[in-house]
Amino acid sequence: MSEEINVYFDFALELVKTAGNLILEFRNGCSHFEQKSSDIDLVTEVDKNVEKTLIDGLSKKFATHKFIGEESVADGAKCILTDDPTWIIDPVDGTLNFIHGYPQSCISVGLTINKEAVLGIIYNPILNLLYTAKKGQGAFLNSKQITVSKTKALDKALISFEAGTSRDEERKRVMFENFKLLVEKCHGVRTIGSAAMNMANVALGGSDAYFEFGIHAWDIAAGDIIVREAGGVCIDPSGGPFDILSRRVLCASSAELAQELATTLNQFYPERD
Repeated sequence: MSEEINVYFDFALELVKTAGNLILEFRNGCSHFEQKSSDIDLVTEVDKNVEKTLIDGLSKKFATHKFIGEESVADGAKCILTDDPTWIIDPVDGTLNFIHGYPQSCISVGLTINKEAVLGIIYNPILNLLYTAKKGQGAFLNSKQITVSKTKALDKALISFEAGTSRDEERKRVMFENFKLLVEKCHGVRTIGSAAMNMANVALGGSDAYFEFGIHAWDIAAGDIIVREAGGVCIDPSGGPFDILSRRVLCASSAELAQELATTLNQFYPERD
C-alpha cells in the first residue's frame, strides 16, 4: 500500500504545484467573484480552474478514483465518501483572503482510502509554503520534517479558530461565546481565514489547537493527516472520534489539550456534508 501511496502522492504533488501557478497570477487579489451561500461565501474563476486542473489530471491518471471537490459540490455533485480511493479537494481554501490579496490561502488535497486520509498536500504558492504528509511517513514543510508543539494545557495554549462564512444566528452566538471563553482561558487566539492553513500551523507547532464548526470535508481532509503525522490528534469538538463529513473538527498538539478544549467549548452541530 505504501508504494501505491507514493505513486499517488508524487503525481498529485506535481499537479498541485502546476495549479499553484493559477493562484500566483492573482497574488495581489482578485476582483471578479460570485456569491454562493452568503455574501461572504464567495467563488472565483481561479477556484474553478484550479479544481478542474486537479480533477482532470488525476482522473486521467487514476481512472477508477473518486472525487469530492468544493466547486463540484457547489455545482450539484454529491458529497459521497466510500471505501474507494477518493481525492478530496479545496482548490482555494481561504477564497475571501485570496480575493482581498491577504496571503493566507492555499490548495488543499487529501486522498482517503477506506474512508481514512492516507496523504495530504497543502500548498500556499504565494508564501511558498508546501505542507505534505503520507501515512506512516511523517509530516513536512518544504521537505523539512515538522512536529506539533506537544502543549498539554489550555492555559498555556495558542488557539486558532474562525468566524466562518455562515450568517447563521445560532452559529454566530456560539462562536462569540467560545471567543469570550478562550480569551479568558488560554494564552491567546488567532484567526487567519483558512481551515487548511490553521491545521498546517498546528502541525508546524505554531499554534497548539484549532477548531471549527461548519467547515467541509475539503477544508480538512489534507490537514487531518498532516496534523496526525506531525504527532497531533484530530477529534470531534465534542471529544469523540473525528468524522470527516460532520463539518466539525478539533485538532491539537496533544490528546490532553484536545480533550480539555472539547469540554470547554460550547457546541454547534451543522448539517452534515
